[in-house]
Amino acid sequence: MEPEKYAKKVKASAPASPLLKNCVKAFFFGGLICLIGEALFTAFTEFNISDRNAAAWVCISLIMITALLTGIGVFDKIAKHAGAGTMVPITGFANSVAAPAIEYQTEGRVLGTAVKMFTIAGPVIVYGCSAASLYGFVFYFFIQR
Repeated sequence: MEPEKYAKKVKASAPASPLLKNCVKAFFFGGLICLIGEALFTAFTEFNISDRNAAAWVCISLIMITALLTGIGVFDKIAKHAGAGTMVPITGFANSVAAPAIEYQTEGRVLGTAVKMFTIAGPVIVYGCSAASLYGFVFYFFIQR
């Protein structure tokens, strides 16, 4: 079948996405995740933890909460309704590492969990570190001086 005909058939048979509804849900859930992060930050600073250390503890807490919810199967149910709202970088990244690790654990610790754990997150790490290095190089040699 020709690609044009196939694309027309897919478009005709696929249901239309409720774009506005999906955007509102993503905005709400993304904001809720940020609100939880701010609440954690406030709670940590109430214990006389410095702002810098409190920010680190917020990151650690959000990663742990996301990994736990992914492990017990709750995060996927939330993400089904929240859509892109769960892709707030830290929760989306934690889910992209935890979900394949759980899914492929039956293949063993090395060839299952360890290998598959970074199939989605690996490119993000590689290109993120590369971009950060390039930015740092440009900033150090061209902008800072």
